[in-house]
Amino acid sequence: MSIFNGLPIPRDKSSLREELSRIDESWAAARFDSLPHVVHILTSKDRERELQVLKDQNDIIEEVVDEVVHAYHGGFNKAIQNYSQILRLFSESAQSIDSLKVDLAEAKKLLGAQNKQLHQLWYRSVTLRHIISLLDQIESIAKVPIRIENLISENQFYAAVQLHVQSTLMLEREGLQTVGALQDVRSELAKLRGTIFYKVVEDLHAHLYNKGDYSVVISGIGDDDAIPTTTTDVLSMSYSHSLSRRTRTQKGDNLGFSRPNSIDEGSSPHEDGKIDPSVRINGGEAGPKDAELASRQIPIWLSESTPDEFLEVMKKSDAPQHVKYLHTMVECLCMLGKVSAAGAIICQRLRPAIHEIITTKIKARSAYDTGSKPGLRHETQPVVDPHQKWPLESRMSSKTKHQNGLSFPGALLAASPVSQVMSPRGSAQISAKDLLGSVLDTVVRIFENHVVVGELLELKSSHHVSMNTPKSMPTDVSWAQDSDVSHDTGGYTIGFSLTVLQSECQQLICEILRATPEAASADAAVQTARLASKVPSKDKSYGSEDGLTFAFRFTDITVSIPNQGSDSIRQGWKKGANVVQEGYGTGAVLPEQGIYLVASIYRPVLQFTDKLSGMLPQKFSELSNDGLLAFMDNFIKDHFLPKLFVDYRKSVQQAISNPAAFRPRANVASAYTSSIEKGRPVLQGLLAIDFLAKEVLSWAQAMPKFSGDLINYVQTFLERTYERCRTSYMEAVLEKQSYMLIGRHDIDNLLRLDPASSCLPVSLHQQVRETGGGDAESTVEKQLCDILLSLRPIKQDNLIRDDNKLILLASLSDSLEYMAESIERLGKSCSRAYGHLEENGTEKLNHHTGTNSAPPKDLTLFADEYKKLATDCLKVLRIEMQLETVFHLQEMMNREYLVDEDVEEPDDFVISLTSQLTRRDEEMLRFTADVKRNYIFGGTSYIAANLSIKALGEMKSINLFGVQQICRNLIALEQALAAMSSIDGEVVQTRLDRVRTYYELLNLPFEALLASITEHNYLFTTAEYVNLLKVQVPGREIPDDAQDRLAEVLRR
Repeated sequence: MSIFNGLPIPRDKSSLREELSRIDESWAAARFDSLPHVVHILTSKDRERELQVLKDQNDIIEEVVDEVVHAYHGGFNKAIQNYSQILRLFSESAQSIDSLKVDLAEAKKLLGAQNKQLHQLWYRSVTLRHIISLLDQIESIAKVPIRIENLISENQFYAAVQLHVQSTLMLEREGLQTVGALQDVRSELAKLRGTIFYKVVEDLHAHLYNKGDYSVVISGIGDDDAIPTTTTDVLSMSYSHSLSRRTRTQKGDNLGFSRPNSIDEGSSPHEDGKIDPSVRINGGEAGPKDAELASRQIPIWLSESTPDEFLEVMKKSDAPQHVKYLHTMVECLCMLGKVSAAGAIICQRLRPAIHEIITTKIKARSAYDTGSKPGLRHETQPVVDPHQKWPLESRMSSKTKHQNGLSFPGALLAASPVSQVMSPRGSAQISAKDLLGSVLDTVVRIFENHVVVGELLELKSSHHVSMNTPKSMPTDVSWAQDSDVSHDTGGYTIGFSLTVLQSECQQLICEILRATPEAASADAAVQTARLASKVPSKDKSYGSEDGLTFAFRFTDITVSIPNQGSDSIRQGWKKGANVVQEGYGTGAVLPEQGIYLVASIYRPVLQFTDKLSGMLPQKFSELSNDGLLAFMDNFIKDHFLPKLFVDYRKSVQQAISNPAAFRPRANVASAYTSSIEKGRPVLQGLLAIDFLAKEVLSWAQAMPKFSGDLINYVQTFLERTYERCRTSYMEAVLEKQSYMLIGRHDIDNLLRLDPASSCLPVSLHQQVRETGGGDAESTVEKQLCDILLSLRPIKQDNLIRDDNKLILLASLSDSLEYMAESIERLGKSCSRAYGHLEENGTEKLNHHTGTNSAPPKDLTLFADEYKKLATDCLKVLRIEMQLETVFHLQEMMNREYLVDEDVEEPDDFVISLTSQLTRRDEEMLRFTADVKRNYIFGGTSYIAANLSIKALGEMKSINLFGVQQICRNLIALEQALAAMSSIDGEVVQTRLDRVRTYYELLNLPFEALLASITEHNYLFTTAEYVNLLKVQVPGREIPDDAQDRLAEVLRR
């Protein structure tokens, strides 16, 4: 039976467990029914046996019970004894309670008799305690001024404000108002309120401009360009206010304050609010871990403060030290009720402070440059920009010379409108970019503090007066009755600080560019000083819709000019009297000032505007579009681009109109080279234009937004240059037969089919056709030769007799090809840069005020025009040399070659031709490549060979000495052409040997001639063989049927 499984049965009687397991469970049922067991025994065959089994089971159970009783006997006895003790204690307690009731009743009777007397004693004790408390308070309040002064001296401003507010509230309590001894204390507290206020404002002002003990400080002038990447958490009074766009990322610890992004998003190596190790906190060095640990502790300036909700928030905040300190100062101003007065003072001191910071920074940089680099200002060597993305050659020094002894055109013909230091990568550009970038980075860090303070002041002003401020304490403004935020903060807002900062930056830029803003005639400092007494209207508190509007005039002053006022942002303030404001002294840092420095300062301004846009709250986001970048865009569009166009157009005009611009120049001893650095003889005018075009495009590198306009300017300059080249070309070829021939459609097609044209510059729209090899070459040359020979007689007036013009055409062709290659490179670079700008920069640029320039045309179209003109020059030269050959050799026609004696010299016309071709080849050797000279002179041998063979058909007679004379002419011509380095001598020899073979057939008798024709009938055509029979040769007999027999031989 399982009911006995837990019974304490000894080990020596473990058999009882087995016996118990055999007993049926029905015996242990709650409602035992004996009838089934009785019936079972009565119906059993062996009743005695069944009855004995029951007896045995009964004995087992009794034995088990005995063991259980034996095991629990001691416990049962102890429980009975405990119960007896409990009963005894209850009885004694009941007796004690009865006795206590009796005592209490007696005490009640005794106390009732003395009740009135006790009440009087209690009231007297309370009165005495109150008097003692008042005396303690009076004694404590009397020491408050000294304590506040001590706290102020220790820079524990929040603790001082706390103590001041608490003491003022205590003085307002009933019972202390009539104490005459506290009047002096009240007077001292009133004075201390002003002292604390000015101390707090002074310290807040110092930290606004990163000059305080807890400001973010970056040591070293060289490190100033790197903006600290510490985050700026701003804590709200309600601890649930979302701040600027850069702070609306994530909220921490359910306290409602935000963790903003870095100033320069995406570029900071310090994430998650970690502080740069180089940043000094509380005057000491701290690493990231130390700074993060310190941010979770009570700041030093709050160590003496009474714990309250603000201290808890400061302790839990992970904001940087300087942000916590700014928040503490604002909280002090709110507790003092001095928000409006503080805002007015900040407004008054904002512009002078920024001006002083910028001036001091420029002076420090000037001293640094003077001490470390004494020759920086006068340095004239080009500075290579490591971020250069355009494939432009470095600016060439005017002292650098070619190998042929000629100076570069930058100083010879087309001097750039800007000096060497003002060039796109000159030292002035680099200095201006570094200077302005450093100043703007400083301004960004200052504006970050103004955003923090401005948002806090605006938030505080939107609520009622702090509950810690006593009701009787006089306040400067009624926050509850006036909803104008600008009025509540004394005119100080984020928008106001932004406009003033940008206005000062504009003045600095104007001084760098030597531009005077005529629209701002009043001194900005005077205007700012009026902010404390002049409340801006609601519709103008954040600036007009027009934003920054400037009208500039340019001066020729070479030193820093004073700024005639700087606040051109329309804020609704009345303009004060004209007061001259001192300049910034940029002339001491920059080697040169001028409008061309706008290229180097545009990118820092663009980055500056992007940083400001990321820091501004949403409702101020439009201010960034109407600020400094809009001014720069308008300035570039209205002043810089027109001036650049006029200046470079003048330089281009000077370059192409100079008489020496298109005068070929080369060293006599030098050979042609394809490298411009080694002295490629590019025309000075075109080399100057190439240099100016690259320089114009280099301005676009710093201002990609206006690259379209600058590329259009380059296109205009290239168009004018092309027209000038076209004019020079026409001056050389006008009314010349070679020029008119290349314009014929049939000759143009033949020149395209000529395999020799493969060396010509190929444009995108003019491809050289493929030919089929030698047979096709012979066919093209024969057709072209027939056309040229059909033009006989060639007149000398129709030829270009001036060798200088021919050299000009050769040099012009090479220069145009160089320009085309340069334009193609520039075009590809511009297309990639402009395409990259449209893909990645359109959205970024469009969120600023201003419009992008129109997309430029493809520069490769101009390259095609230049290539086509270069090809025309080479075609004219090729046809001209062939016509010159025809002109000299046409004297062989219609004459009798009957020479009486053997002459050792060739004919005069051959001597003239060979000397002329040799001279022209030598003169062109320095101006064009060998492959181009081969194209120019390569066709003369074929023309000479064909004309010499055709001349026999027009000769009247020729003798043996005449044949020798012609062979001597051919030998002289062969030697002259083979001596040209650009011509293949084997080709010339093969062609002219064939002509000599042809004329030597005249020395054979008719039968021998016929036999030779039978063996070599493929050497000449039928007409050429017939001409051998028609010409009269003294001493040679020709039968009447000679032509018939010749025809029969040729038919075989």
